[in-house]
Amino acid sequence: MATDHIRYDVLARDALRGVLRRVLADAAEHGLPGDHHFFITFASTAEGVKISPRLLAQYPEEMTVILQHQFWDLVVTEERFEVGLSFGGVPERLVIPFSAIKSFFDPSVQFGLTFETSEAAAASGDENAAASPAAASALPAPVADTQDEPDKPTEGAEVVRLDRFRKK
Repeated sequence: MATDHIRYDVLARDALRGVLRRVLADAAEHGLPGDHHFFITFASTAEGVKISPRLLAQYPEEMTVILQHQFWDLVVTEERFEVGLSFGGVPERLVIPFSAIKSFFDPSVQFGLTFETSEAAAASGDENAAASPAAASALPAPVADTQDEPDKPTEGAEVVRLDRFRKK
């Protein structure tokens, strides 16, 4: 197999993280438009993640936060985002590097992104997995129209026809 000196896999992953960064930056500046809201799942012990010991004890591996009605002080930088949220009536400040994010989903439009964190790649023993094409995908996660196709295994990358998602 030929060596990819350009590293298209890294470019694609970074571009998809850029989509997430841009969406959060727009939300920080203008608020959430319409019915948009975000489910963001991240590795709670990834490098650079800052959450309280109480939350870490509750979510020792991964945590999902929802940015919808009650969040404050959303700050987005090139490498991470910070946000204020309330958990059980207790306000918390979370710092989440984009590299720690495992998935992003906006249920209002059924749009999702999935990423493999560098910790997951290291655990699997595949140093290039975090930068592989399967590591970042922009499939509209749970609501793909699969009426015409039987269930398929979800391992690895899957080529998806765009017309599969068009309204018929």
